[in-house]
Amino acid sequence: MKIILTGSLGHIGKPLTEMLVQKGHAVTVISSKPEKQQDIEVLGATAAIGSLDEVGFLADTFAGADAVFGMIPPNYAAPDQLQYYTSVGNSYAQAIVQSGVKRFIHLSSYGADLDKGTGIILGSNRVESILNAIPGLNITHMRPSYFHYNLYSFLDMIKHTGVMAANYGGNDIIILVSPMDIAAAIADELETPVNGMKVRYVVSEELTGTEIAGVLGEAIGKPDLKWEIISDEQMLNNLLSNGMPETLAGKMVEMFASIHSGALSEDYFRNKPAEMGKVKLKDFAREFAIEFEKN
Repeated sequence: MKIILTGSLGHIGKPLTEMLVQKGHAVTVISSKPEKQQDIEVLGATAAIGSLDEVGFLADTFAGADAVFGMIPPNYAAPDQLQYYTSVGNSYAQAIVQSGVKRFIHLSSYGADLDKGTGIILGSNRVESILNAIPGLNITHMRPSYFHYNLYSFLDMIKHTGVMAANYGGNDIIILVSPMDIAAAIADELETPVNGMKVRYVVSEELTGTEIAGVLGEAIGKPDLKWEIISDEQMLNNLLSNGMPETLAGKMVEMFASIHSGALSEDYFRNKPAEMGKVKLKDFAREFAIEFEKN
């Protein structure tokens, strides 16, 4: 198969590229950075250097592909996250129509079924709607949950205060996922014919905040580590004091609050995947411990 991947060689893109090349597919990886070309080619893929804003570039790259994987690269510098997601989503939609590609895998997010109250995840909801409106497109929306590496944001806090604290955690169920498991699910989906629209949740494990703190604490030599819940206002003040722009901080607090309320995961629990991913928190905890020792 001729497969086009966006996302360069990031947490998902690199293992996904390796998996697909190993299976014998002709893989082209889109990156905005010319310096990534050699790294992409070393993996056995073709590099396409350009911007996701350039519809002509995307359409030319998509042309003749059997399947395309599209994600919205994080851009926390964008002053309006919803506008940013909408802009990239529209670029994809125009390129899909112009190129005539019929199979598209979209990296969305759990919570994308909701059209309010989810902070920055509202962008994924908007992009799903944009792509669903394309006539004749066979599309899968991949909805991964809470990425393991998001837990790195607690490193400094644990180091300086000895606890984890956020406006979610404690006894809240947090649905974790590894980028490796996401890559494996996308690789599987790219090879699977779909007629119309499909949603696929990708999850590695379900744990409470308290259980997560226990696993991470054990790995870093702090077996009594606790994950405390603080108010939305305290969470907002913490993010602002760390230099996060006010608009983005407000969206992050709203997203985390939807984890605490359970709203973000309601549709997931109604449509759980038959199998969980293979990479568990105990596996990630070894990497977490290495980073903890560095800081």
